[in-house]
Amino acid sequence: MSDLVVGDELFTRTFTVDRALLVRYAGASGDFNPIHYNERVAREVGLDGVIAHGMATMGLAAAAVTEWAGDPGAVLDYGVRFTRPIVVPDPGEVELEVTGKVGALDPEAGTVRVDLTARAAGVTVLAKAQALVRTR
Repeated sequence: MSDLVVGDELFTRTFTVDRALLVRYAGASGDFNPIHYNERVAREVGLDGVIAHGMATMGLAAAAVTEWAGDPGAVLDYGVRFTRPIVVPDPGEVELEVTGKVGALDPEAGTVRVDLTARAAGVTVLAKAQALVRTR
C-alpha cells in the first residue's frame, strides 16, 4: 500500500437494503424498535416510513472497509455520525453505496485514514465516516 496517495479512491461497494435485512439485523442485535418494521408506527413518530437501523448502516460501511483491507483486525479505529435515515420501502429495496478514499497517510505508523461516503436514495446517510487502517 506504499503507492497510496491522499485523495485516491480505494473502493466503491453497493449493498442492497430491504426489509429482510432489517429483520435479520433486528434478530442479531436485539433492536426490535417498531420504527424498523412497522410503517404505521414509523409515520406516527414523523418518519417517512420504516427506516434501517443506524448501526446496520454503520456496519455495512465497515464491511466495505474490511473487505478492502483484507483483514478485519487491520481496522484500528472507526467512527461515523448519522445524518439521514435510510427509508426502506415495502415492497422494494434501496441501495447503499459506500465509497472509500485515502484521507491521510502516516507512513511511520503504517496507517491510512479511509474517508467514507455513504449514500442511499441520493442522500448522504453518514457523515465524518472514517476508518483508521493498518497497512503493514
